Amino acid sequence: MAPSTPLLTVRGSDGLYMVNGPPHFTESTVFPRVNIINVTNKGLLHSFDLPKAVCLEFSPKNTVLVTWQPYTTPKDGTAGIPNLQLYDVKTGRCLKSFIQKKMQNWCPSWSEDEIICARNVNNEVHFFENNNFDTIANKLHLQKISDFVLSPGPQPYKVAVYVPGSKGAPSFVRLYQYPNFAGPHAALANKSFFKADKATMLWNKKATAVLVIASTEVDKTGASYYGEQTLHYIATNGESAVVQLPKNGPIYDVVWNSSSTEFCAVYGFMPAKATIFNLKCDPVFDFGTGPRNAAYYSPHGHILVLAGFGNLRGQMEVWDVKNYKLISKPVASDSTYFAWCPDGEHILTATCAPRLRVNNGYKIWHYTGSVLHKYDVPSNAELWQISWQPFLDGIFPAKAITYQAVRTEVPSEEPKVATAYRPPALRNKPVTNSKLHEDEPPQNMKPQPGNDKPLSKTALKNQRKHEAKKAAKQEARSDKSPDLAPTPAPQNTPRNTAPQSTSGDPEVDKKIKNLKKKLKAIEQLKEQAAAGKQLEKNQLEKIQKETALLQELEDLELGI
Repeated sequence: MAPSTPLLTVRGSDGLYMVNGPPHFTESTVFPRVNIINVTNKGLLHSFDLPKAVCLEFSPKNTVLVTWQPYTTPKDGTAGIPNLQLYDVKTGRCLKSFIQKKMQNWCPSWSEDEIICARNVNNEVHFFENNNFDTIANKLHLQKISDFVLSPGPQPYKVAVYVPGSKGAPSFVRLYQYPNFAGPHAALANKSFFKADKATMLWNKKATAVLVIASTEVDKTGASYYGEQTLHYIATNGESAVVQLPKNGPIYDVVWNSSSTEFCAVYGFMPAKATIFNLKCDPVFDFGTGPRNAAYYSPHGHILVLAGFGNLRGQMEVWDVKNYKLISKPVASDSTYFAWCPDGEHILTATCAPRLRVNNGYKIWHYTGSVLHKYDVPSNAELWQISWQPFLDGIFPAKAITYQAVRTEVPSEEPKVATAYRPPALRNKPVTNSKLHEDEPPQNMKPQPGNDKPLSKTALKNQRKHEAKKAAKQEARSDKSPDLAPTPAPQNTPRNTAPQSTSGDPEVDKKIKNLKKKLKAIEQLKEQAAAGKQLEKNQLEKIQKETALLQELEDLELGI
C-alpha cells in the first residue's frame, strides 16, 4: 500500500488550516479551516488559566503539556510560586509544578518513548521515570553543570553533559549511559577543551557519537565579530578528536547524516566552506566555497542541501551525496524557513512573520529545482508558521535520484544575476583577477581508482599548515593592496582592526614580538592541561596572566 501524502499545516492571521501535499496543493476538506478566535467551538479539550504563560511544549508522545511563565517573587521577600507546570493532556490534571527561574533550557527533556524525563537543577540533572514527577528516580551530580542533551532512539539511554571551565580549568563534555552515573570511571567518554563560553551538543541518530560546537562570546584576536568557535567529536566508545576545519571563521552549521556515519560542517569567513567528514574526522568531500550558512540532509540521507539564508540571498545547492554530484542550484529569496518533506523528494521554503512581514508566503520545490506550488499571502494578512505533517521513519521508501527537472505548471522566476560586492571606493576601478575573489571548486577527498595512496595523517597535517601559511600570506598581501582585498559584510567587521605592519618603533615591535611569544607559550600550556598533563605552579600562574598580556598586546598594536 502506498504511503499517505504528507499534509502541510499553515498558521497565520487568516487562521489555522491544512493543505494537501504534492501533487494537489489544495486546502484539505477533511480538516475544516479553524479561525483562532473560534477554536473553542470545535471541541474544547481543556482550558488552563495561565495568562502569563509565554512558553509551551508537548512531550514526544503528546501525553504531557509543559508551560512556563516568568518567575517573580513577592515584595515581602518570600519565595515565589512555581512557574513551570506539567499537565496530563488527557485529564488536564497538573502532574507537577517546579520553580524554573531562567528561560534558558526551561523545558524538561524526554526520551522518545517517554520512559525517562530529565531537567537541570543547580549542580544536578534530575531524572524521572514513566512521567512520575513525585519521585526523582536518579541524579547525575557535577559541579557547575550548565547543559545536557539526551540521546535519541530507544534504550539504552545516554546523556551528554557540559560543564564550563573556570579559574584556568578547561571546559568539558562527558557522555554517560543511564543510570550509570556513580564512580570515577562511570563516564563513557570525556573531552576537555579551552575557549568555550557555551557549547552546543549534537547526538547522531544511532546515539554513538556527539559533535560539540564550543563558542566564545568574544574573539580575543579581534579576527571575528562572532567570537571564536571550535568543533569537537566525542564517541561513546571513548574516542575523541578536534575536527580540523581548513578555513578560519565562524561555524555556521553542523549536521549529522541520518546514517550516523558522516557529518557536514559549514564554516569560515564568507564565502564559506562546506565539508563532509567521516567518523575519523577526516574530510571525505569538500564542496569548495560559496554563499552559504546552512546545511540540510534529506530524511534518507542521500541528498544534501547547502543554503545561504538570513543575510544571504537564498541560493541553494542540491547535492547527490552518494556520487557527490550537483543536482540543481535553485534560489529561494527572503526565506526564513526550510524543511524537507518526509518523502525525501520535496522541499518547503517559506517567508514568515514576524521575521519578515513583507512577501509572506511559501513554495514547494522538487529537489531538482522545480517550483511545484507557490502561495503568496495577501498584503493585508500574515503567515506565521508552516510545517509538514510528521511521519515515522521508513514510511516513505528512498527513491533513485533523478537529475532531470520535473515538470511544473508554476512559471519560473529568473533570479537576478548576483555580482560581487564592491565598495564605493573601488567601483570606478577595473576589476582585478585575484584568486581571493574566486570561489574554491569542490574536491573529492576520497582516493580515486588509479590515484596515489591517501596522505597519512602527518602529511595531511603538514599540508594543512602549508595551505594555512599560504592563505595568511595572501591575506597579508591583500591588506597592503586595496584592489585585491575582499570586502567583508558589515556584520563581519572585526572588533579590533589592528594593523598587520610594523609600528615604526623598533622598541614597540620588540615588545609586541615578546608578548606574542608568551601568549603562544600559554596556548601550548593550556593544550597540555586539556590533554590531562599536571602543570606546575609557575605554569598555572603563566596561564592566569593571559588576559593581562592580551590587553597589553592590544594597547601596543593600537598605539595606546
